[in-house]
Amino acid sequence: MSPGSLAFRLSRSVLSTISPPIPQARKWATMYVPKAGRPLLDMSQGVPGVPPPKILLDALSKASLSPDACGYCPPTGEPSLRHAMAQEMKTVYGQAADITSDDIAITSGCNMAFIATVMCLADAGDEIILPVPWYFNHQMSLNLLGIKAVPLLTCTEEGFTPSPHTCASLISSKTRAIALVTPNNPTGAIYSPALIASFADLAKQHNLALIVDETYRDFINPGPPHSLFSPLPPKPYHGAHLTKSWRETFVHLFSFSKSYCIPGHRLGLIAASPTLLRHITTTLDCLQICPPRPPQLAFASPSLLPSLRPSILANATALVERHRLFRELLPEKWIIGAQGGYFAFVKHPFMGVSAYDVCARLATEVGVLTLPMQFFCDEDMEVGGEGGEVKGDWERWIRFSVANVDDEKVRRVCERLKECEETKRRNLKSFTRDSPDTLFPRVNWLIELGQPFAQKGH
Repeated sequence: MSPGSLAFRLSRSVLSTISPPIPQARKWATMYVPKAGRPLLDMSQGVPGVPPPKILLDALSKASLSPDACGYCPPTGEPSLRHAMAQEMKTVYGQAADITSDDIAITSGCNMAFIATVMCLADAGDEIILPVPWYFNHQMSLNLLGIKAVPLLTCTEEGFTPSPHTCASLISSKTRAIALVTPNNPTGAIYSPALIASFADLAKQHNLALIVDETYRDFINPGPPHSLFSPLPPKPYHGAHLTKSWRETFVHLFSFSKSYCIPGHRLGLIAASPTLLRHITTTLDCLQICPPRPPQLAFASPSLLPSLRPSILANATALVERHRLFRELLPEKWIIGAQGGYFAFVKHPFMGVSAYDVCARLATEVGVLTLPMQFFCDEDMEVGGEGGEVKGDWERWIRFSVANVDDEKVRRVCERLKECEETKRRNLKSFTRDSPDTLFPRVNWLIELGQPFAQKGH
């Protein structure tokens, strides 16, 4: 038996699930040789570009020293934090928002919130609709559970926002939920309150769950992101007045990682009907036992969450300005299709070349690390059609994480992208087969000769 071989079989679901994309991109980064004044510029993973406020670091330190932080808590989290987050959500969604601590469960990150929720909503063979490009961990989680991710294609003409009308045409007897991410990962598209309300109405019409991952909600300026938590007026029914509640359909997911700059502490949140949370408690008890206690105790400290709101607003304002800077400095032929939250979705200018190949070479040769469209969709998926994008253009989109670099690095990234265009122009005039293969000359030579570019295996 050769080293690394296994004497047992692996599950079909794990073998059919894509490898984690971020480690794949990191491998490209290791191939880049930094030079003086030319370091690797990482715009790949959605990571906060600033540390947590000192008041939060002090609270985390104090909580970690407490013996109480070493024991278990309920599977749905510290009651004191659930109460505090219900109050904090009123700051985001309005003081009239109909949210109580009974609607809240704390999880070990937002990915945990998603998988614990869908385990309660769907069985193997069922379907959940995901807008495409999709957040790869959502699709990966569904695949591992044997749940089919039904792609809801978005298009550049609509700024990569999904269509409720198109979504309705995808609903079948196997559909159990619609899952949205706004502001979107990977595109950065911000779904309007009216669009979110339309999807909520669609879910109600078909008795489906509407899952909305709002990890990046605090980077919408100004808010609130939507009005689904607002109390609905009662409607007359056979002489009685019945009140429809968001709890019948809506499931809200949130991450502490971005707003509070603590991705390593792994805290997330579910807001849903207490009836659904009773079942989610079962999945959470198996998946996490309980969420990590030190950060929970820290955030539950009296008045801490309100005191962090100014730093959240400052970070959101700075990020809006960084998006503006990126938009202004980006070379003209690199086209932004959507922008917001942590991300900008950009179409590269190299015709006939997949984003996968461009991203690999940007990392290894230019020292700019990004993620290609191919990480956010099924490559065998049919795209295009009337009014849609042709497959060649669809494959040219790249995700830039604007949040995890400072303004100076944004300038440097845009300068290096401009270098690629200048090299292209030079090589279209003088490139030969024997020229050095750097800064995209090989790509351009193949384009010039009209030859297909050899795709790398993904």
